[in-house]
Amino acid sequence: MQQDRLPQEWRIPRDLSMENIIVQIQKGVSTRRTISNYCKHMAFVSQVEPKSISEALKDESWIVVMHEELNQFTRNDVWTLVPRSNKMNIIGTKWVFRNKLNESGVITRNKARLVVKGYNQEEGIDYDETFAPMARLEAIRLLLAFVCVSGFKLFQMDVKSAFLNGIINVEVYVSQPSGFEDHLLPNHVYKLKKALNGLKQAPRQWYERLNNFLLSHGYEQGKIDKTLFIKKSNLDIILVQIYVEDIIFGVTNDNLCKEFVTAMQGEFEMSMMGELSFFLELQVKQTKDGIFLCKSKYCKEILKKFEMENCKDAATPMSTSCYMSADEVGKAVDKTKYRGLIGSLLYLTASRPDIMFVVCLCARF
Repeated sequence: MQQDRLPQEWRIPRDLSMENIIVQIQKGVSTRRTISNYCKHMAFVSQVEPKSISEALKDESWIVVMHEELNQFTRNDVWTLVPRSNKMNIIGTKWVFRNKLNESGVITRNKARLVVKGYNQEEGIDYDETFAPMARLEAIRLLLAFVCVSGFKLFQMDVKSAFLNGIINVEVYVSQPSGFEDHLLPNHVYKLKKALNGLKQAPRQWYERLNNFLLSHGYEQGKIDKTLFIKKSNLDIILVQIYVEDIIFGVTNDNLCKEFVTAMQGEFEMSMMGELSFFLELQVKQTKDGIFLCKSKYCKEILKKFEMENCKDAATPMSTSCYMSADEVGKAVDKTKYRGLIGSLLYLTASRPDIMFVVCLCARF
C-alpha cells in the first residue's frame, strides 16, 4: 500500500516571480468549497431581464427582489385582501423586470415592480383627476446654472417605491400578483389603500402627499415651476426640485441640509445618494471651477439601440446651405424606428446645441 506523501515545504520553480503571487503560497490553492464559503457573503445580480414571470421564478435573484417589492407593500400598508364580488371592477396586475445600470453601463442591481394594468381603469369609477406636475429639463438646467453661480453643490435623494406613499380616495380592486397568490384564498382580491405603479392617479396622489408635507415644513412652492420648493433661513437658502421619485436639492448651510434629510427620511423610505452625478441621462461633475455636463453614456446607448455604432461620423455644426430631398429609388425607411431616433436626438439637444440645426432638419422628414 502506497503511503500518501504530504509535502512539508512547497517547491517553487526558479523562473517563477514571487511578486505575482497574491496569497501565501504555504496555504495552498483555494478549493471549490473555499470559494463557495466566500460566495455566501457576497451579493450577486442577474445579468438577464426575464420576459415573463415564469422565467423570473426560475432565477433566485429575481425571486428575492420580487419578495422585496411585496415586503414594501406590507410595510406601507398598501392593500388588504377581501372577498371577490361581481360588483367590483377588478384590475389586473403584472410584473415588470429591469436591470439598473450605473453611469458606466454596469448592472448594479435588479429591480422588480408590480404594476397595475391602468388601461383597464374606468374614469369616474376608479379615478378622477390624474394630472401631476413634473420638472422640465430646462428647469433642471436653470437650477444647475444658479447653483454654479452661487457656489454650492447639489445632492440627490431617491424615494423607494414613491407611489406607495400616495393615498387614494376611491375604491380600487386589483388581482393577486402572479406567482404569489394566497393558496388559502386564491379567489380573493386586493383592495388598495395606497397607489401602485400603473394606476392613472398614482403620480398625482404621490405629488399631493409630498407637496403637503413640504408646505407643512415651511417650504414655499415656486410660482412658475410647481415642482420647485424653496426655504429661507436668515441668509441661507435650500432649493428642492422634484422629478417624480427623484429629488435633487442644494443648500448653503449644512444644518439646513441635515434638517431636510432627517425630515424626509422620517416621513418616507428614502436613500441618500450623495452629490448629484447622474440625473435624467445627464452626467454631472461638480468641481470648484464649475459644473461640467456630459451625455456620453446616453449617446452610446442611442448608437447601440439603433445599430449605428460603426457608422461614419460627420462634422457638426453642418452647413446651413444643405438641402434634403426624397430618395425615390432608395430603400424604404421604418417610420417608427426613424421617429424614435429623432426623438432620442431631440432629447440630446438639451445639452448639445451644436447639433440642434441638423436634428431639426432631419425632424422635418
